Amino acid sequence: MMYGQWGGWGWMMLMPLVWIALIGVVVWAVVMVVQRGDRAIMPPRENPQEILDRRLASGEIDPDACTQARAVLAGKQRSP
Repeated sequence: MMYGQWGGWGWMMLMPLVWIALIGVVVWAVVMVVQRGDRAIMPPRENPQEILDRRLASGEIDPDACTQARAVLAGKQRSP
């Protein structure tokens, strides 16, 4: 009783290829999730100038305090 041209031998040769492809897809998906997760967990660090700009823009500090802080960061003035 033959079930078409492939018979039982054809499927026995094809199944390992299907499993290899399936494992490859799973490994690829895990790698992609891990790579994206690293970026989501640790955002890039801001430098001190960017922090001052953000705080000035949000109204946490006034322009005079920002100017003084920039001078301190540049080493032109000693901090109090």
